[in-house]
Amino acid sequence: MGSAFLCAALGIVPTVRHADYIGPWLDVLHEDNRAIFRAASMASKASDWLLARHAAAHEAAEAARLGSRDP
Repeated sequence: MGSAFLCAALGIVPTVRHADYIGPWLDVLHEDNRAIFRAASMASKASDWLLARHAAAHEAAEAARLGSRDP
């Protein structure tokens, strides 16, 4: 789920073999029908953390690039 959130946020078109993921999730959901919500919440938090670091790194690189233009 986290990779799906990140791909969506970064505009990446993933190539996912969905069948490989469905079976294990069905097993988990049979045991706990709320597991998907907890997993989505954790994936969202992890994605937000990674995207914040990505944005900070991008801003730092841009600042360094612009700073290298100054005489």
